[in-house]
Amino acid sequence: MHCENSVSKPIPEMIFDLSKVLQLNSPSTTHRLRKSVKTVKNTSYLFRRCQKVDCLFDNRQAQIRSVTIMATEEKLSTHDKALRINLDPRRYGSIAEIGAGQEVVRWFFRVGGAAGTIAKSISAYDMKVSDAIYGKCERYVCRPRLESMLKYEQDLNLERLKSERGDTTAFFTFADTVSARNYHGTNECHGWLGVRFQAHPRDEDSQIIIHVRMLDRTNALQQEALGIAGVNLLYGACMLHHNPDLLMESLLDNLGITRIEIDMIQFTGIEFRHVDNRLMSLKLVQLGLSNAAMFGPEGEVLQPAETLRKRPILVERGSFRPVTNTNLDILHSAYEQFCRDPGMKEGGAVQLMEITMNNLMATGEIDYRDFLARADMLGACGLTVLVSNYFEYYRLAEYLRRYTQEKIGITMGAFSLEQLFDEKYYSELGGGILESFGRLFKNDLKLYIYPYKDKKAGNLVATDNLEIAEDLRQLYGHLLQRGCIEDLENYQEDCLAIFSREVLSKIGANDDSWEKLVPPSVAEVIKSRHYFGYQVEEVVA
Repeated sequence: MHCENSVSKPIPEMIFDLSKVLQLNSPSTTHRLRKSVKTVKNTSYLFRRCQKVDCLFDNRQAQIRSVTIMATEEKLSTHDKALRINLDPRRYGSIAEIGAGQEVVRWFFRVGGAAGTIAKSISAYDMKVSDAIYGKCERYVCRPRLESMLKYEQDLNLERLKSERGDTTAFFTFADTVSARNYHGTNECHGWLGVRFQAHPRDEDSQIIIHVRMLDRTNALQQEALGIAGVNLLYGACMLHHNPDLLMESLLDNLGITRIEIDMIQFTGIEFRHVDNRLMSLKLVQLGLSNAAMFGPEGEVLQPAETLRKRPILVERGSFRPVTNTNLDILHSAYEQFCRDPGMKEGGAVQLMEITMNNLMATGEIDYRDFLARADMLGACGLTVLVSNYFEYYRLAEYLRRYTQEKIGITMGAFSLEQLFDEKYYSELGGGILESFGRLFKNDLKLYIYPYKDKKAGNLVATDNLEIAEDLRQLYGHLLQRGCIEDLENYQEDCLAIFSREVLSKIGANDDSWEKLVPPSVAEVIKSRHYFGYQVEEVVA
């Protein structure tokens, strides 16, 4: 490792040992680097004082770089994060909290130096008091309430303090509105947290909003977790706003996924003008901050509970590489049949197109451009996207049941149904496939099956001639008889022989016939953005 502008203190000999480790090319490189870092106390300050680090890596460059970052960026405690904000002379603002105590601002008062950071702290617990300050709202704990709190308090900061100290101060407002565990333990434990801030003095405002589910079993622990999460969010906004990926990774510092789940995040404002919130939704799942995230046709992030609560839900799972006429026909056919089901309430079902992490990582790692291509195509069709970590269908069903007691339908092709009856996917369950199906089909869930045309045999494959293992046919017949699995009948014949992989191959081969196999809006997206290797043929004069 070569460092220009080296630090004034002599670098210990062990630092040179680290540079030798970086030159190694063996599977144990990462382990040896971690071990070497642990043997040197206080080496990280040496790296941080270097203004420029120019490292030469071998073919294990990416892996070694990630470990080097871990070595140079020590994980801060909640105490240290709060203190660093307090000691930063640029940061000054307000903290407004509703529900679960004033757990966030308490950290800043506890660590000392808060007089230089906190202009005001407020907790408007009473609904009428809160309405009087921030305006009326339908619910106590919701995004509109949080946004009104952020806007009101930040505008107040600027109105009162900008003329006096605006040239040297970057103002912020942190707010949360939370429903922690009540005395009887009967409520949903969740909350909205947000920060509106100036990255630099006189700058335009930027904003981060998150929604959290609190998983601790006691009110006291939930309050504690909320305080830590709030400090992490404010620290990320103040210190890590230039790196949204690192900011997201830090949100559960000193907490872990067993205490807090973050199922929605939204970046807006001048500092995040280049951030695509669809990618941020994907990274919530990728980083393990949540098992699922949603965004709408316009790329707007959605909070699952607000979108799904008390509504019937219909889901189509797929790769959507690309979105074909068949994908839309499956959803359209299933939706018509789903809405005719007895007991359906008026108002329409929520339609979701689900992409699993297992599908996105089919090649070993996520291709973000490929993901955005799928998102753009689904958005062009006006569809809502669910990104999930639920490879097993029963886990998806349990997730959806969290938000609604109305009917849930999952639509799939007949080939996918064959795979659903493959017992190798249930080896980790104590009850095997029986346990999986018991959890999948409880509470009146139904599968809607779209047939496909077997090109070799020339026949139509549906539920009546599906190839099911001999020892599972009785189970299969039972589910058919109960109406848990149902054929789709109103399909379009010309869509049965369309397969995404064949369309993808045609696009790569510049075979124009692919355009007839996808919706016009999808074809336009693929051609205008040159997705999936699409190229315009040059005309030779």
